[in-house]
Amino acid sequence: MIIKDFKPFNGQHCETTATGSLLNQLGIEFSEPMLFGIGEGLGYIFWNMKIMDFPFIGGRVKPDILTENICKNLNLELEVKETSSVKRAWENVKYHIDHGKAVGLKLDCYHLDYFTNKIHFAGHYVSIYGYDDEVAYLNDTNQQGRDARTSLRSLALARNERGPMSSRNRSYTISRSGEMPNLKDIIKKAVLNNATDFLNPPIKNIGYKGISKTSTEIKKWFETSTNISKDFQTSASLMERGGTGGALFRNIYRDFLKESAIILESAELESASEDYNEIAKMWKQLSGLFESIGETENIVYVNQASEVLKELSEKEKSTMEKLREACL
Repeated sequence: MIIKDFKPFNGQHCETTATGSLLNQLGIEFSEPMLFGIGEGLGYIFWNMKIMDFPFIGGRVKPDILTENICKNLNLELEVKETSSVKRAWENVKYHIDHGKAVGLKLDCYHLDYFTNKIHFAGHYVSIYGYDDEVAYLNDTNQQGRDARTSLRSLALARNERGPMSSRNRSYTISRSGEMPNLKDIIKKAVLNNATDFLNPPIKNIGYKGISKTSTEIKKWFETSTNISKDFQTSASLMERGGTGGALFRNIYRDFLKESAIILESAELESASEDYNEIAKMWKQLSGLFESIGETENIVYVNQASEVLKELSEKEKSTMEKLREACL
């Protein structure tokens, strides 16, 4: 069973790509930056737990929240299902596909057949639009080939994996529930909410405070790591190519602000877009320093990375303060 009218979403980031493809089915078509911005998606987290091989650096709000915000702000109905039963998990998906409705999935990309870089990351998203006796048909990001296929067995393993950021076989669908609000109002509300959250993190490893904290934590990480090369190079790869952070989300948010500045005729949003263009370049520089740390194991690059993070914290705080004032 394959949904004939399914229109794949063309995206760089997994959750906007998965959710965007579900919106396409409803005739709701936005650019990826606009979806990310409407979803109040820009954020930061430095997350380190004993069960993790190395700390996680994320450049967006935590998993699931982006899609929840998109649906809330666009006045759409989001139906989420989770279960510990692998059989029930598949039935939840199969039912909707059999009725012509694509489904969003959250899973661990490690198990997917088409992923060549085998790293456990349970916060990955895809949409599924078809299946046969052996294979699932998925819409993934451009980096992963967009039109992807994996065995039903690998999909079940990916969905049922446990660990950081995992869910209990989470699947979701989206439906219309009424009139969509005015886009100008949606944008202003989303920017204000995103800026307010970024500037008022509940704990010190989130938002601009989290970026600042990372400037000291990477020194501890360097000193305690049992495999500096693997840790820092893998982190750099995840940020730049895996879609967890780095310049990716800053570039996407830059483009959202640029698009929104035209819609709202706002010089303030245009200026903030230019700020994030420079901020994104600094994140690119940071991932390069992480690569150098991994290649040389030289603390000089750790100290340089620490200084870049301190500056990034101040720049992002300042830009978000401007955005908050512009949308009050």
